[in-house]
Formats: sequence, C-alpha cells, structure tokens
Amino acid sequence: MSDEPEISRPLRPLETISRPTFVLPAGAWDVHVHVFGPEDRYPHVAKPHYTLPDGNLAQYQALMPIIGMERFVIVQPSFYGTDNSCLLDTLDVVGDAARGVVMIESDIKDSELQDFHRRGVRAVRLDLFKRARLPLSEIQSYILETEGRVKALGWHLQFYAPGYIVRDLTGFLRTLKIDFVIDHMGYMLEEDGLKSNDFAELLKLLDGDHAYLKLSGAYRIAKKRGYDFVEPVAKAIVDRAPERAVWGSDWPHISNAELDTGELMSLLERWAPSTSTRQKILVDNPNRLFGIPS
Repeated sequence: MSDEPEISRPLRPLETISRPTFVLPAGAWDVHVHVFGPEDRYPHVAKPHYTLPDGNLAQYQALMPIIGMERFVIVQPSFYGTDNSCLLDTLDVVGDAARGVVMIESDIKDSELQDFHRRGVRAVRLDLFKRARLPLSEIQSYILETEGRVKALGWHLQFYAPGYIVRDLTGFLRTLKIDFVIDHMGYMLEEDGLKSNDFAELLKLLDGDHAYLKLSGAYRIAKKRGYDFVEPVAKAIVDRAPERAVWGSDWPHISNAELDTGELMSLLERWAPSTSTRQKILVDNPNRLFGIPS
C-alpha cells in the first residue's frame, strides 16, 4: 500500500445537487459533517490519508437549503487528528446551529473539555480503525477511559470502527452506562467477513437504553453494488428502533466528492416511508443527543 495520500477531488457543483424527494421536517439535523479550513491556518496530521479536500463552512452552508437542513453536527476528521481548532472555530461562527464531536488525547485537561462544551461540543469520536490491531482488552480499556472523561459533561461516544471490531465489541457495548452512536450503520461489510447473524446482534443493541445507529455512509457500504444493496440494512435499523436512529450525510464525501448529497437524503424516504418516523430520525433523536439549540 502506498504511503502517498489520495488526491482529493473537487466537490460536485452545487447546481447539480438534486432536491430531496420529500419535505424535511422543521429543525432537521445532519449529524455527520466534516469541515475543513485553510492549510496555512489548520495543519493536518503528519501522514494524512488524503490531501486537503473541498469542504469549508461556506460550501456546506450553501448546500443546507438545497437538502433542507437547518442544523448540523461537525465530526472531527482524521485529517486533523486531535487538533480540534478548525471544528471549534467553526462552532464559534455558527453558534447553536451546530454541535461538535471532537477527538481527544487521554491527558486532556478537564478545563479544556469544559471549554469545548461551552462552545458546543457534545460528543467524542473514538477512531477504532486506528486501533483495530490492538488486543480487544486494550480497546475496551480505551473506551472506558474515554467514558470516564466525558460522562459528567453529558456527552456521548461516537464509534468510527470497522464492522469486525463492532462485532467483537457487541457484548461489551451492552454494559456501557453512557449513550453511544455507531457510525455508518455498523460498517458491517461482507468483504470483512461479516455475516447476517453479526448484524442481528448489532440490532439487539438498540433494545437497550444507550445505543444509536447512524444512517450514514450508504455509499461506503454499497461500494459498487448500488444503494439497493444497503436498503435492507437501513430498513432493519429503522424498523427495529426508529427512536435510536439518526441520519448523517458524511459530507463532503471524502474520496467520493462527486456524490449527489440530495440523492443520499432522498434514500431516507425509502428507508423510513413514514413522516412520523423521519421526524424522529431527523429531529427528535438528534435533539435528545445533542441538545435542542436555544
């Protein structure tokens, strides 16, 4: 595998983005957005997986009225590691129209976490792709340590993890006493050896009090198989626990910048045909997780 970063491509032109096939409810949230800033102001990690992509605040704000979004959540990208400066500066600009999900080091000071909270952060992202080769016991310790740092703030955990790690953690996750969200519908790819019974165990997590699944990354799961391949997965999540599902665009679709975000939004109508169910997914559930903006 080459150590050279992937060259990021320009975003799809705004005028070619389609309108969603349904009317979004008032106060709808996009709970998975990455925001980037000028390289001379926000340095990236030493060996990023990709070059600086399109995806600044102005570009996303121009997209919001097209897809019907009023609120959004900025998720810290691996591009910046645990330097959350771009995310925090963006929150300072947009105020209560957005919330943040940061990445942190274990030795971060409580005062810094409290400052993050004041500025709109409500969760911490745990990158388990980065730790996938560690013993499972070490991953569990990392999760518990992070839980201990942020639970008192009322934050939740967000897991960015390969499906096989999610599978191996399912029993452990049932024991957590903090809300948590698993990105990209659990990321359970057949290519990674995941089976239908693994997904069935994942769905059982939704029967508890703390688990949420994010209806995001459909193109990451589908790969070249088309969105019809993802539909049974998304529908199973919605049918099992509509009060435990949230939706995210994964904008600016890093490595897939040509994607039509409006088309991704329209998939939700197929996954959740009921207006009342979409109200839960797009408004009620994220309001509960991130706090209703004043």
